[in-house]
Amino acid sequence: MSHDARFGLGRSITLPGPMPLDSGAVLAPVDIAYETYGTLDAEAGNAILICHALTGDQHVASDHPITGKPGWWTRMVGPGKPIDPARHFIVCANVLGSCMGSSGPASLAADGAPYAMRFPVITIRDMVRAQAMLLDHLGIGQLRAVVGGSMGGMQALSWAATCPQRVRAAVVIASTARHTAQNIAFHEVGRQAIMADPRWAGGDYYAGGETPSAGLAVARMAAHITYLSEAGLTEKFGRRLQARDAKSFGFDADFQVESYLRHQGISFVDRFDANSYLYITRAMDYFDLAEEHGGMLANAFGGTATRFCLVSFDTDWLYPTAESRSIVKALHAAGAAASFVELSSPFGHDAFLLDCPELNRVVDGFLRAAA
Repeated sequence: MSHDARFGLGRSITLPGPMPLDSGAVLAPVDIAYETYGTLDAEAGNAILICHALTGDQHVASDHPITGKPGWWTRMVGPGKPIDPARHFIVCANVLGSCMGSSGPASLAADGAPYAMRFPVITIRDMVRAQAMLLDHLGIGQLRAVVGGSMGGMQALSWAATCPQRVRAAVVIASTARHTAQNIAFHEVGRQAIMADPRWAGGDYYAGGETPSAGLAVARMAAHITYLSEAGLTEKFGRRLQARDAKSFGFDADFQVESYLRHQGISFVDRFDANSYLYITRAMDYFDLAEEHGGMLANAFGGTATRFCLVSFDTDWLYPTAESRSIVKALHAAGAAASFVELSSPFGHDAFLLDCPELNRVVDGFLRAAA
């Protein structure tokens, strides 16, 4: 199959047939929005699937159609970068349950109205099933690699466990094999903030013209704190005041860090759907790869021929290095080929999205060795 080599060719497809979900529900139709970069070779052997994080999308290396900002991983994907359209056929799909063209709560149900909270609860494994159906459509039987950070790393792990014969290599960055109680707790704070907003209206806010923007902004603010490090926040903001010489003795944004978080929340609501935030955070909380395989993580990778590269960051307290080490231990117990590195960065969990040249070198070296 031949594909246009233009950089960032956006597409959307409706997958054939109903899709069974982990919950026991069946979803139909299923739309998947995706972007491709580069050209699929004659043997369909150069495909790399990039899996995005919670609030990401398919615009990994091309301008976002709503914000106009560059793609979320242009530091890793592009000409001369570790994942290069001159060498690879790159696919990035908007996950099931999201709001950038793939089926989610804002999609229309059979009655012509948005699903809202009628949309079935989905899992990370459901997201992977939809991606596998997309790759079938594209004529890709086996991936050279699946790559992802954070929730994208969960998808990469799920790919390797669910479809090992289709994955030659997996790059898992700043991720985990299951959510801890602390992870679930932070997500629950965000969900409750959304559902406490009167404009959430039980999820049926699409026709009213008003969205639960205040609740979604608070959810984003709370989550964003977990993506940063204390050292990074201190270096960037400290206790410096925002555009004033003295404290106001009120509840405006006195401190720079307050203003920063408010900006993060306000800008987020322009590009993301509140109900999608509920569904995707729930999918992350349900993710437990060991539970899916009899309670032992090593069982998820028994007999796999997939090669793994795991990367953590020393200041990531959301998915700390211990999480990656436990995955590596399970991979070695299963006899899998796995390499691991902890990188130093002041940026916390978000380091995989920010300026960390060493990450580029690690990913580039691994992908070249695994080719």
